[in-house]
Amino acid sequence: MKLWSKGFEPDKMIEEFTVGADRELDLRLARYDVQGSMAHIRMLESIGLLTREELDVLLEGLSEIAETIERGEFTIEEGVEDVHSQVEFMLTAKLGEVGKKIHSGRSRNDQVLVDLKLFMRDELRKVAEATARLFDTLIALSDKHKDVLMPGYTHLQVAMPSSFGLWFGAYAESLADDMQMLVAAYNIANQNPLGSAAGYGSSFPLDRTMTTRLLGFKDLHYNVVAAQMSRGKTERAASMAIASIASTLGRLAMDVCMWMCQNFGFVSFPDELTTGSSIMPHKKNPDVFEIMRGKCNRLQAVPNEIALLTANLPLGYNRDLQLLKDIIFPATTEMIECLDMAEYMLRQMRVRGDIIDDPRYDYLFTVEEVNRLVLSGVPFREAYRTVGREVQEGTYRPVREVHHTHEGSIGNLCNPEISRKFHATLSQMGIKPEETK
Repeated sequence: MKLWSKGFEPDKMIEEFTVGADRELDLRLARYDVQGSMAHIRMLESIGLLTREELDVLLEGLSEIAETIERGEFTIEEGVEDVHSQVEFMLTAKLGEVGKKIHSGRSRNDQVLVDLKLFMRDELRKVAEATARLFDTLIALSDKHKDVLMPGYTHLQVAMPSSFGLWFGAYAESLADDMQMLVAAYNIANQNPLGSAAGYGSSFPLDRTMTTRLLGFKDLHYNVVAAQMSRGKTERAASMAIASIASTLGRLAMDVCMWMCQNFGFVSFPDELTTGSSIMPHKKNPDVFEIMRGKCNRLQAVPNEIALLTANLPLGYNRDLQLLKDIIFPATTEMIECLDMAEYMLRQMRVRGDIIDDPRYDYLFTVEEVNRLVLSGVPFREAYRTVGREVQEGTYRPVREVHHTHEGSIGNLCNPEISRKFHATLSQMGIKPEETK
């Protein structure tokens, strides 16, 4: 059963190759297909293509399908090509000829587009909420450990004093930048393509402003060709936002893997959150963060995969675009899982408080000594050479104190300002802080 059937069935091998995993992936679009259809038929009734009685019957039928979806009972039957076909065939089987009127004024092209826009809008909100949960945990840990010093590194060489407050807060503020990317992707998804039909509009007097309002979109994709061109562009924008978050999270995972190593020993976790070795009884491996690092690295490849899939396509719909679901659907799920796992693990992280007492970190404080001399009136270059000679001659003795007060430094983390920045961006997606708890 195919909506485009003209009295013949395609070769079985052709059908299997072209459909691929689309039917399984389409199950995630089912609720959005019903939602889009409900808005579409309300609009059709408003322009006289359905009677009020037909609208009521169709809305009732679609509501029943929506209930089966929410109960997890909706399936795409064997031989049915996609979710759009399944919904229409279910309506026709139940309601007869009136069920066939649901497709007037649209194509499967704009039907799947509106499904995908609604889906991506919801998925990006879920990613944003998971990001916000991790952000809030990072800020709380930054506040909690603001006075616990740790070594800072450049070139992986001991450099200057840092703190766990700075470390946790740095990743929180990096997520604030990532949230800007997520909002941009959300805004691209939050435009209505319904009514663009196969990409060239319709001779029916469709009210696209009405469906935009009914579906809660912020705006229209006005030009019908541009609406079709947004297929792939929406997924690419979403993938770039996900890759940005994955970059931040992957670096955090790498830090944790290093800090857990006995050569550092800065942090630890309860035994039940680590794994062991089949041969070395002392091992407590950071497998969670290694898997997280690997997944985040893989997620950073998604924009390139989408770019390669869509790079040389001609104008209009092309079947290649179907493969975007294989790429972006798992990516949003995996990103949310990584964010939630990071938040869960960090809440149980143990931070070591005496790290800088180790003599190997004596040289952390050379810059502090240079600055102390400068504040007493010694020119900077002379102070630098003086401390450098002490280091070379082995006479340098550190004073393990820091006096950093400027914005964003060890003594002035500016976490409230970072939180305001993050949540102001988050609010552009209509998400309030209390909704992410």
